Amino acid sequence: MNLQNLPGPRIPVRLPVRLPVRLPSSATGGLMAVTSMSAIQLGLALSIPLTDQLGALGATGLRLGWAGLLLLILVRPRLRDFAARNLGACALLGAVSAGMMLFFMLAVTRLPLGTASALEFLGPLAVSLYGPGRGRKYWTVLAALGVLALTEPWHGGIDPVGAGFALAAAGCWAAYILLTQHVGDTVTGLNGLAISMPVAGIIGLLVAAPSQLSRVTWPLLAAMLGLALLGAVLPFVLEFLALRRLTTSAFGTLMSVEPAIALLAGLFVLGQMPGLAPAVGVLLVVSAGVGAVRSGVRPAADPADPADPADPAEPIDPAEPTDPADPAAVPREPSAGQFV
Repeated sequence: MNLQNLPGPRIPVRLPVRLPVRLPSSATGGLMAVTSMSAIQLGLALSIPLTDQLGALGATGLRLGWAGLLLLILVRPRLRDFAARNLGACALLGAVSAGMMLFFMLAVTRLPLGTASALEFLGPLAVSLYGPGRGRKYWTVLAALGVLALTEPWHGGIDPVGAGFALAAAGCWAAYILLTQHVGDTVTGLNGLAISMPVAGIIGLLVAAPSQLSRVTWPLLAAMLGLALLGAVLPFVLEFLALRRLTTSAFGTLMSVEPAIALLAGLFVLGQMPGLAPAVGVLLVVSAGVGAVRSGVRPAADPADPADPADPAEPIDPAEPTDPADPAAVPREPSAGQFV
């Protein structure tokens, strides 16, 4: 029997529409940041044994040089597409990126990986202090307590030179967070990163050359290429995308998870056994990181603004039904801070 031939009004039958499940922007940014931190710490732990052959500056400079070359080839930015102001910001971002990685590698040759990472976290912690809201201050205090537990200053005996290198890396990291978000908001796509990383690579190679690079062999060159992909290209791209979705304050507090990741990398890769206080610090900083993700999404900007990098709302087809009871007729909300 053909039901369409029966008398009476025809009622259109709509199949259920399964909308794609999308993670909140803050959760996506948090996942990117954690993945980036894991790749950085694993790459650092694997790079430390190579410092015996290349030195701390040689290993870092070679890794930065590979990363800059790879991004330049993959993205192929055109200088004519940059305003002079944005080009200067990209170059400055490259300089602080190089400083952050060079100082930190010098620190981990004198300090345990977890301790150096905890001291470096003071940079993002300082950024998070300027965030809005009382809840943000609460997570910042919790993260600070975790850093104290990880560093155990009451025991003394921390190498002062290593601590100085770690604090210098912290200052570079604070500037890196602010500049990365600025470049990500003003330069389309990965073009900003494709300019900043070659600048970082040139600085790293200039600092390491010629004495540190005279011992480079083909096997070492290949190993540093892999470590550049793992510990530089992937993390910088992920952090670049994460800062499109999180406030600088939330991103800085979320970075509190990195000392915990560094502690685990030092344990499993380098055999650096943490004590009870560092274990408590891990719990504190992870709690602070989770709290930062829950309150750290960047506010959505006006989709009508053409200069806004947020993904504009999809236009509504006038031919489509506009019945509010129809789930398929309800337009989707634009995602805040979606990467272009």
